[in-house]
Amino acid sequence: MSAPYVVVSLLAALTAGFSAASVFFRVQWVVEPLADYGVPQSWWPWLGTAKAAGAAGLVAGLFVPVIGVLAGIGLVLYFAGAVVTVARARSYVHIPFPLLYMAPVVGALVLGPVA
Repeated sequence: MSAPYVVVSLLAALTAGFSAASVFFRVQWVVEPLADYGVPQSWWPWLGTAKAAGAAGLVAGLFVPVIGVLAGIGLVLYFAGAVVTVARARSYVHIPFPLLYMAPVVGALVLGPVA
């Protein structure tokens, strides 16, 4: 396992965890756009849980690589869904935000655990 993979995986886990915490604590600059996009408030805890599970999976993947790969794939799909949600709401100026959260996850998947 390479040092860049470990660093990027931890960065990806940190950003996904931060994103999850922002939903759990209902940080205004995060949940206000969710409401504007039409995401039901009842979904917010599930969305935060998905991101938190992905972050935990990335960390666990440092010890059990298949878990990290599956968590990474799940987070990429999650953030791709976020891009679609933002685009459907025609809030094009906000599209970079889920992409910024997705970028380190993609980086971790690309670097992958080197045996």
